[in-house]
Amino acid sequence: MGILDYFMLHDKKAVVTGGARGIGKASAIALAEVGADVAILDILDADDTVRQIKELGREAYSIKVDLTKEKEVDDAFAQIKKKSGRIDVVFNNAGIAYCVKCEDMTFEEWRKVLAIDLDAVFLVARAAGRYMIADGNGGSIINTASMSGMIVNYPQEQVAYNAAKAGVIHLTKSLACEWAKHNIRVNAISPGYICTDMTPPTSNKAWMDTWFAMSPMKRLGTASEIAGAVVYLASDASTFTTGCNIVIDGGYTCY
Repeated sequence: MGILDYFMLHDKKAVVTGGARGIGKASAIALAEVGADVAILDILDADDTVRQIKELGREAYSIKVDLTKEKEVDDAFAQIKKKSGRIDVVFNNAGIAYCVKCEDMTFEEWRKVLAIDLDAVFLVARAAGRYMIADGNGGSIINTASMSGMIVNYPQEQVAYNAAKAGVIHLTKSLACEWAKHNIRVNAISPGYICTDMTPPTSNKAWMDTWFAMSPMKRLGTASEIAGAVVYLASDASTFTTGCNIVIDGGYTCY
C-alpha cells in the first residue's frame, strides 16, 4: 500500500460528538471524505452535517442526546451498534467554554462545565470502549482536550474549563494504557484558539489582541486545520500512536 492508503477509512463506522458545528462538523465531514460512515451525537440539530456527509456518498445520521446523562449516552451507543453494526472510531469532541472569575463562580456553574467537558468525555469513551472490547476488533478514540489543559489562558479567567481539559488529557493517557491490550488506541487533540462559534472573530477585541501578541502565527486557527489530525488519529496511519496529545495551537504554547 502507498502511504495515502493508510489514511483511508473505507467503510469504517465513526461516531462524532458535538458534530453539529465547529470542529466536530468539520471533522465528521473529513472522516466521511476518507471513507467512513458517521453517526453524530449532539444536543443541537446536526441535519446540515448529515446532509453534507450523504452528499459525499457515505451513510450518516444524527441522534439528539444530552451527553452529560449516563443513560442517554448508553442508549445512544446501543442505537449506533444496532444500526451500524460496529464502532471503529469515536471523536469525543463536545464541549463548552465558560469564562468567569473563580471567586464569582457558583458551584452549579463549575459542575456544568465539568459535566460537559470532562464527565461526558468519560461517559462516551466508556460506552464506546465497552463495545470495542466486546467486539474484539480494536478501535480508535480521539478526545478533544485543549491547550488550556496545559497552560493558563490569559487574560480571560476560566478555571473550570482549564481544569476539565487537564483532566481530559490525563484521562486519555490512562485509557490508552488500560485499553492497549484490547488494541484500542486513545489519543487527544489540544486545539488553541480556533475560529468557531465558541471563539468567533468578533470575540472580545482586547482579549484577541492579547492572544495574537502571545502567538507566533498571530491568528485564529480554523476547524479544517484540526480535522487533519482527527483523520490521522482515526486511521491506520497512526497504529503506533496512543496516549498522545497533539497540540494544534499555531505555536501559542511555545512562548
